[in-house]
Order: sequence, then structure tokens, then C-alpha cells
Amino acid sequence: MRTLRDLGDVGGKRVLLRVDFNVPIQDGEVADDSRIKAALPTIEELRSRGARLVVVSHLGRPKDREPKFSMRPVAARLSELTGAEVKLAPDVVGDSVDELVDGLEPGSILLLENVRYEPGETKNDPELARRLGKLADVYVNDAFGAAHRAHASTEGVTHAVGDHAAGLLLEREVQTLTRLLENPARPLVAVLGGAKVSDKIAVIERFRQIADRILIGGAMCFPFFAAQGHEVGSSLCASEDVELARRLLASDQGTRIELPVDLVVADRLAADARADTVDGVDVPSGMMGLDIGPRSAHAVGEAVTSAGTVFWNGPMGAFEVEPFAAGTRAVAEAIAAAPGTTVVGGGDSGAALARFGWADQVTHLSTGGGASLELLEGKSLPGVEALA
Repeated sequence: MRTLRDLGDVGGKRVLLRVDFNVPIQDGEVADDSRIKAALPTIEELRSRGARLVVVSHLGRPKDREPKFSMRPVAARLSELTGAEVKLAPDVVGDSVDELVDGLEPGSILLLENVRYEPGETKNDPELARRLGKLADVYVNDAFGAAHRAHASTEGVTHAVGDHAAGLLLEREVQTLTRLLENPARPLVAVLGGAKVSDKIAVIERFRQIADRILIGGAMCFPFFAAQGHEVGSSLCASEDVELARRLLASDQGTRIELPVDLVVADRLAADARADTVDGVDVPSGMMGLDIGPRSAHAVGEAVTSAGTVFWNGPMGAFEVEPFAAGTRAVAEAIAAAPGTTVVGGGDSGAALARFGWADQVTHLSTGGGASLELLEGKSLPGVEALA
């Protein structure tokens, strides 16, 4: 994979920089700018080297050119963070964009409109890729969160621009996750949560091959309990997940899966629901499991504290609702304080760290939930492979 170090002199060159600025917008402003901040090292590196920056990103999933998906709030926030004027192009490609690109000075920034305004983006349309390529002398991809998609702005464009490389963020993501797979400090502890076994079956199977311990929480534990014959009440538990869990439990290959020993349950998922702790894993009829219990949280904390490397992906419960946040909070706190290398796989886990104030207390917080999981599963990422 080529990196910024391989580009040589970019002074005065047009650099098309693909970033992941798919950020939440609220009342016309960026509500969480963490993804923008994550790309700043690459942006500032290229600006300091005299590049003329043409920045491109997607935002949401527009069905047409819906104004609510415009990059305008992102341009405003990027301008504030860089202290530079950030011009917003009226389109993704076209004559008006060409004129703006031609007028860029070294170190200046132009942000293109939402690349998903172009229907050819997600189809990896060669014509759109060619037109994007015409805007640049050099292409840099720093959008790890979109690297698992073969889109026009992540894969197709590399065939239209001769010189291309990974940005600092994408480089660090790939290096960190690859090191976790190939040469982690031991013991390697994987803490996996979330909603569905089917979403993470490949990751569980991969960690059974390489991890020293695998601890599972969140709604994902209920298919395992059902497969063991426990009552799960009205907890989230898809029948196909039960079959996957049964297969995993029956296999004697690899690391044993460790499950919670107590649960927090309620009759409904609501802030005013009365939460009860069950000392065991059978969920009473009419109740649903919504968090791991205190003994389970303590056990995860002990495993994390003694680990050489920790990988965490997926909350331990419905942490967005306070009566069911304690398990995820305890695990997040333990991981933030752990002495070993701590890698968090983005998504809801990253949101939990941010909510509890520990996002800057881990070794690496991935910006790409889906991309990080696919890399850990052993899949090739089109946006990364294209940079070889």
C-alpha cells in the first residue's frame, strides 16, 4: 500500500482527497465532528506540502439531491477546524467544479458536494470515476470507513489517476488492525457485543483462531443462551442466530466462548422502566435482557486489565438508555484504564466511549465499524487494495 511518503513533491499539484465526513447533522450544523478531526493530520500534511486540495466525501444516503444531505455544514466546520477558507463546490463534477479546481492556490481547500448525489458513485461507474480523476494529479484515500466499498470515489478513481496513496488515517487503521491479527501482545482478549450473531459470525470465528479469550455480551448473548436451553423471555433472539450460536458452541476448535453470568432485565426498553438484576441467565417470561449484570461486567473488567491486547466491538447492553448503561459503562471504563494495547472497533463502541468521556483514553479508536470488521474477518478491502 502506497502512503504519503511515497508521493514525493506535491507542491502545486491537485490532490483529490477522499475522506469520511459522513457526520451527523443537527439543525444545520455538524453535531459530532470526530470524523472531520480524524482527517485533519492528512489535510494539514498535504497543505503544508503545497498541495491544492480537492476534498470529496459522502454524507448519508440521499435518494436525490436532497438539501439535508448537502456538505455545506461540513464545509463550515472544516473551515473552523483548519482556520482556512473552505469553498464548497456546487456539484461533484462538471464545468463549475473544473473552474473552481483550476482557481485553487497551493494549500487551499475545495470541498465537493456530496458524492452520493451522483447515482454512479455506489455503482462504481467508470465514467464518474474518470470525471473525478480529471480533477486531480494525485489521489489520496483517507476514508477508512468507506474502504470496504468498491465505489467510484474509493476504487474506480484509482484507475483514472496515475499517482495514488493512503492518507495517514487509513494507513494507521490498516497497520493497527493488521498488527492485532498478526502480532498482538498477549494475552489477546476480544470483547464482542451488539445485537446479532449473524453480523459478527466471521469475526467470532476469526478470534477463536487467534484470541486467548473471547467474552460476549449485549443482545448477542441471548442466541447462545437459547442454544444452551435457557429461557430468554422476549429478548432479541433471532432463530437463525440461535442456529449459528449452537454451531459455535458445539465446535471444539479454537478459543472457548465466555458468556455473561448475570443480566439486567425489564419489561420494556424505556428510560422509566424498572430494571431488575437476575443472578443467572434465565430471563423471566414477559421480560427482556437489556444489559449484562454487575458480576459479568466485573469479569470482563478483570480480563481486560490483565490483557496485553484488547479488541472491543459492540456494547454490552442498550447503553443509550440510562437504566441499561451500567454494563457498557463499566467495560468502557476498564478498557480506558487498561495497561495493554486497546483497540476499539468504532460504531456503537466508539459512541459509548464518547458518551462516557473516554474516547481519548484508548490506543486506537477505529473510524470504520464495517471496514474494521471486514479487515479482521480476513476480507480484502477494495479501497485499500486499489492503493497497492
